[in-house]
Amino acid sequence: MKTITRGAIVAAIVLWGTVQGAEFKVGVGRAVITPQSPIWMQGYAARTHPSEGVVHDLWAKALAMDDGAGGRVVIVSTDLIGLPREVSDEVAARVAKKHGLARSQLVLNSSHTHCGPEVWPNLPVMFDFRPGDVQVSKAYSRKLTDDLVKIIDAALANMQPAQMAVAHGSVGFGANRRVIVPQGVQFGENRKGPTDHDVPVVKITGPDGKLRAILFGYACHCTTLGGDFYRFNGDYAGYAQIELEKAHPGATAMFLALCGADQNPAPRGKLEMAAEHGQAMAKEICRVLAGPFCPARPPIRTAYEIIELKFAPHERRTFEEQAKGANPYQKRRAELMLAAYDAGRPPQAVQYPVQAVRWNDDLALLALGGEVVVDYALRLKREFPKENLIVAGYSNDVMCYIPSVRILREGGYEAVDSMIYYGQPGPLAESVEQDVIDACRRVLKCTGAKVAQ
Repeated sequence: MKTITRGAIVAAIVLWGTVQGAEFKVGVGRAVITPQSPIWMQGYAARTHPSEGVVHDLWAKALAMDDGAGGRVVIVSTDLIGLPREVSDEVAARVAKKHGLARSQLVLNSSHTHCGPEVWPNLPVMFDFRPGDVQVSKAYSRKLTDDLVKIIDAALANMQPAQMAVAHGSVGFGANRRVIVPQGVQFGENRKGPTDHDVPVVKITGPDGKLRAILFGYACHCTTLGGDFYRFNGDYAGYAQIELEKAHPGATAMFLALCGADQNPAPRGKLEMAAEHGQAMAKEICRVLAGPFCPARPPIRTAYEIIELKFAPHERRTFEEQAKGANPYQKRRAELMLAAYDAGRPPQAVQYPVQAVRWNDDLALLALGGEVVVDYALRLKREFPKENLIVAGYSNDVMCYIPSVRILREGGYEAVDSMIYYGQPGPLAESVEQDVIDACRRVLKCTGAKVAQ
């Protein structure tokens, strides 16, 4: 079967209406996951108190797919900062027991909105929680875990014949945020820095052609709003989903956060800007939906691997000094590290999930853990030019930033300072980039991709 290249995709496109019959069974489940009472919001250390209301609801949505020959996958999107491993592992274990779903067959992605609730125990150093605050956060995480299992149950229970197709659009509001100055790296708007403006669009239709689901993504932080905003909302990704579901009644719109860890929306700072970015994205997706698509066909193949990413060397005395300092975030991180040293287990590496889902030779999804910078998506697309490739970050576990070698050497927030808030000992080793790329090669090869030696 001929592989469809990104460069030649137009030549390979067929009109979706000409494809006969249903090739999958697909089900959708969804639930509101907006907290029902005040809770600390995640994403900004500058916040000083819990939430103050709701702009629009936060959602968890599940898309289940079966190719009829043993190939299955469930993709879950959440309007959250990220799912910690403790939540993801529990969800995966429960659906494996109930439905026989292998770990490679479950993708858990978060939009990384900075206007969602704390999901315990993600970013443990960011806030000085009172005991009652911790209990509220833990209770939310327990309910969230139940809700995620329920929407997966629902998606698997209402499977109906369907077709799948993919196309691509583009929006330009994402901007590289790393500005190199004589003093180092600071946040700003670097229009000359690397970006990825691709908007992959996957549509699911019934045999009658009716649109049932839209899965789309973008490589940009959901940070239009800052730490002075205290009402729950999904930022531009939430607005885009709302607009798409208004434009296509009965269809479920789902957002995947791609490799946008060093990208911010521009402009940013006001609620109306988040709405405008979301509307621009929805408008572009509606334009794409009106045009030709490339069908994605069976079989579904999946692969999942846990690797270890090494930290750069660190010493106990560094944390002893920070524990005596005035910086509250460094002090909290230092307490965690000193406890690990005292136990004889100073962290040398972090576990990292790498996942691939492949639909025939038509589409491949790489789902990577952590806050992945754009360099990874750009490199993988260069290295796999014959693949119609979607590279997502924020998947299955968000344990820290995943910088490239370039960013590690430049320094700045993504490489160094962010690790304090994640409770990690310090920067990752420069082996991180090649370790992640090698794992991507392995899981893609397991799903049938042709990997150059």
